[in-house]
Amino acid sequence: MPRAQKLREYTEGVFKILFYTPEIPGNTGNAIRLAAVTGAELHLVEPLGFNFENAHLRRAGLDYHDLAVVTVHKTLEDAWEALAPARVFAFTTTAKTSYADIQYRPGDVLMFGPESVGLPQDVQNDPHITQRVKIPMAPGRRSLNLANAAALATYEAWRQNSFEGGAI
Repeated sequence: MPRAQKLREYTEGVFKILFYTPEIPGNTGNAIRLAAVTGAELHLVEPLGFNFENAHLRRAGLDYHDLAVVTVHKTLEDAWEALAPARVFAFTTTAKTSYADIQYRPGDVLMFGPESVGLPQDVQNDPHITQRVKIPMAPGRRSLNLANAAALATYEAWRQNSFEGGAI
């Protein structure tokens, strides 16, 4: 059985991390590593601010690239088609609900926007989004690093599901 097919079978029903137009290769490299160690899938929506030959991307992902399921989508509509009918939680600093107040289920999508501006308002209002959520921060702070936010959210969702598929 091909490696990609084995990985997809392993990640069936696990959490999906969705980066909408990520800009910084190191963050995506870290997310590749996050996907590999948690069994999550990483979905990226173009345009990307880098290519997969970028040294920062490779360095951040270390040798985990072959252990992660990473899918690049040309458009957000392509991503929705691939991820449907999953629930989608859009992470944004303007949301009222804390990410910790959500009861996550396997297959849920954790969506994050580009590093420089976060999720644009039109994307936040997309009907595919189940709920907008935020990660609490100290007052006056702009945002958490994209890779750190994705890790925090992924581990909370996985924790709520007893780290299913993981070794504790």
